[in-house]
Amino acid sequence: MVLEILELLNESQAMHSHEIQDFRQGPDFYYVRICVSLRNNTILSVRQYVAEEDYSYSYHWQDKDGVLIMRWDNAPHHKGIETYPNHKHIGDRVVPSTEITLKDVL
Repeated sequence: MVLEILELLNESQAMHSHEIQDFRQGPDFYYVRICVSLRNNTILSVRQYVAEEDYSYSYHWQDKDGVLIMRWDNAPHHKGIETYPNHKHIGDRVVPSTEITLKDVL
């Protein structure tokens, strides 16, 4: 799965470069965190945890000064959202979002 992420990044016209910041793997899980520099001078932080019975993701997109543009995630902290736990942050607002993939983001 991590190789699929790297292949997707390498094939993307949006990516300038990437750095794997953390990677852990066990017999039934993996965790990866990647910092992606995009060609439009923004940054995308990718985080995925995948296990047999658990899946979490966060795609945090920010400008070069670190200001959030948008973040998609499924952290269970916005229980009032009808698409719980999936949601997205647009600036200070939290709005519904379906589960999203890195391919969708790119």
